[in-house]
Amino acid sequence: MPNDPSGEDARGVPSSRPEDRRLSVGQYFVGGLQHLLTMYAGLITPPLIIGTAAGLDASETAVMIAATTLLAGLATLLQTLGPPRLRLGSQLPIVVGATFVPVGAMESIAADGGLPTVFGASLAAGLFALAVTPFFGSLVRFFPPIVTGTIVTVIGLSLFPVAIGWIVDGGEGGTPANADLALGLGTLALVLALNRVPGVLGRFAILIGLTAGTAVAAALGRTDFSRVLDGPVFALPEPFHYGPPAFDPAAVVTMCIVMLVVLTEGTANIMGVGAVVGARIDRRRISDGIRASALSSTLAPVLNTFPVSSFAQNIGLVAMTRVRSRFVVAWAGGLLVALGLFPVLGRLVAAIPMPVLGGAGLVLFGTVAASGVKTIAEADLTDQLNLVLVGASLAAGLTPMLFPHFYEGLPGWAATVLHSGIVGASAVAIGLNLLFTLGRGRRGPQSSAAGGEVPGGGAEGEPAGASAAPPASAPSARPEGG
Repeated sequence: MPNDPSGEDARGVPSSRPEDRRLSVGQYFVGGLQHLLTMYAGLITPPLIIGTAAGLDASETAVMIAATTLLAGLATLLQTLGPPRLRLGSQLPIVVGATFVPVGAMESIAADGGLPTVFGASLAAGLFALAVTPFFGSLVRFFPPIVTGTIVTVIGLSLFPVAIGWIVDGGEGGTPANADLALGLGTLALVLALNRVPGVLGRFAILIGLTAGTAVAAALGRTDFSRVLDGPVFALPEPFHYGPPAFDPAAVVTMCIVMLVVLTEGTANIMGVGAVVGARIDRRRISDGIRASALSSTLAPVLNTFPVSSFAQNIGLVAMTRVRSRFVVAWAGGLLVALGLFPVLGRLVAAIPMPVLGGAGLVLFGTVAASGVKTIAEADLTDQLNLVLVGASLAAGLTPMLFPHFYEGLPGWAATVLHSGIVGASAVAIGLNLLFTLGRGRRGPQSSAAGGEVPGGGAEGEPAGASAAPPASAPSARPEGG
């Protein structure tokens, strides 16, 4: 394929960084569309949840969905194309959108104080995030392969319930309807089969699987396109559509704590993308990446939407297709902007049945977890301390997934933070790595990279354009899944 390990782009011109490779316009469009379809269902879920909690009707909720889509596009463009001189954007193939992390807190705030209180707290938290981003780049030295691999594995595993939930699609008692189960498993089987086919079919397995699954669902009467033309075709965002922001101290403190979780998750995802792409990740690049997300999160309440972070499911798509060009993801950002300005297009994409999305999601999320396992394998797993670090971190990450109410007896702020398995796994992995490093006289677990080097990345402070190591992700992208 054009974006192969040879280091040349579609025109045969050598490229110094895999993420800078240039492809054809057709590949940009189709690849960007594939990224959009992969994340769209997850993107529109937060506004649906918060809109319901705030008591919005369908038309007012549609305004929020359009704003969420528009901001996701702008944030993705900033993350992928942001000028280095302005220190905004990681220049990596990262899709950005409304994050699930603060949904629980915002749902509670919306029920008590309404949307103005939600947006006021989000605005304050965004400014807080901008203030602390310079310090997050220094976290790179705490992410050797054993730590990064464990966190990426937890990210992948934590997404499985999302895919399963899409297949269940509200089935009674968590049991999907037979037709929904058939759609999900059928899409899964098609994506897996296409991954064995060389060429275009293999590279665009997800897009083909989603299209075919939707066509079958339409033939079975399991999807509805009748509402695609309901509502405006084109609409510009109206700042503070739901009223001026209100600043409740308790809500502000809650959202500031949540933003620390969002930044930690974003840092882990940047490290994960670096591992998949084979890009060099240093302190500056991490700071630039999360600064772009923090700025987008600050703009979000102005445009009537919520804080953003990178979408982990799209990491799996990069790993599967091996199309590591950030310009493909930038096209996805452009398509998201179009969806936000033309709500009719968003309603068309939203007609894809949830079970079909779930079937494709199982492969994508599994690929994320597999990427993490491969990175863990770079460490010396005959070392008992490395095994303890991985085991304890996985336990911390999986606990809130297996027992969602485990931390509800703690104070609200603590429960909000610990409810994220990604944050719990990160805290345990980083803490144990530091403890074991001190215990070994600064030598640390054998997997630790000197000077802050990370998997797929270079030593901290090293130029981002330096030659990159082979990707720490899928050994052969297509067989590993969509």
